[in-house]
Amino acid sequence: MNQLIRDLAGLLDLADGLVWAAALAFLRVGAAVALMPGLGGTAVPQRVKLAAAIVLTLVVTPFVAEHVAATGLQPGLVALGGEALAGLILGIGLRLFVMALQTAASIIAQATTLSQLFAGAAPEPQPAIGNLLMIAGVALALAAGLHVRAAGMLVLSYDLFPAGAYPDPARILDWGLERVGTTFALAFSLAAPFVIASTVYNLAIGAINRAMPQLMVAMVGAPALTLGALALLSVVTPLLLAVWLDAFAAQVAQPFDPSP
Repeated sequence: MNQLIRDLAGLLDLADGLVWAAALAFLRVGAAVALMPGLGGTAVPQRVKLAAAIVLTLVVTPFVAEHVAATGLQPGLVALGGEALAGLILGIGLRLFVMALQTAASIIAQATTLSQLFAGAAPEPQPAIGNLLMIAGVALALAAGLHVRAAGMLVLSYDLFPAGAYPDPARILDWGLERVGTTFALAFSLAAPFVIASTVYNLAIGAINRAMPQLMVAMVGAPALTLGALALLSVVTPLLLAVWLDAFAAQVAQPFDPSP
C-alpha cells in the first residue's frame, strides 16, 4: 500500500512538471505564432491560431520538460514573462521577412508607376504588387513546411533562450539592428531589376524628349512603362520568390545567424 502511494505521488509530481513545462511552452509558442507569417496573419481566424499554437505546444513540451527538470525552474510570473518575450523575439525575426516583401513591392510600385493601383483594397494599405508577393511568399513558405521548420526552431531556441530566462538585452539590440539592416538590403535586392529597368527607361525617355520636344513622351512613356513593368514582373517573380524563400529558410534554421 505504501509503495502504491509513493508511486501515485511520483506520478503527481510528474504531472505537475509536465503542466508547468506545457505552460512555459505555450507562452513561447503562442507569442511566436501570433507574429509568424501565414499562421499569424490578420485573415486567419483566432481559433485556427489557437489550434496551431496548441499543436506546436504539444511538440515542444517534452523538450521544455527536459530543460525544466535539468535547471529546477520553479513556477513564477518572471519565468512566464521570459517565455513570452522569447517567443515575441522569434516571431519578429520571421515577420521581418514579410516586411521585406512588402518593402520590395513598394519600391517596385514607386519605380513603375503602379503605386496607386487598387489602393485601399487590402486590409493593410499597400500596392497590389505587395499583396501578390506577400500571398505568394507565404504560400510558398507553408508549402515548404513552415510549420515543421517552426517547430524545430522553437525546440532549438531553448539552447539560446533557456526556459524562463530573459534574453540578454545587448545581444537582442545588436541582433535587431542587424536584422533590420538585412531586411532592407534583401528588399532592395529583390526590387533591383525593376529599379534598374525604370532608371534606364526614364533616361531614354528624357533623351528622346530632349531630341524631340514636340513629342508628348508622357502620353507614350507612362503606359509603356506600366506594360514593361508587368511583363518584367511575370518573368522575374519566380526567381524573386526563390531568393526570398532561401533567405527565409535560413532564418528559420538559424534565427540568430549573423548572415542568413
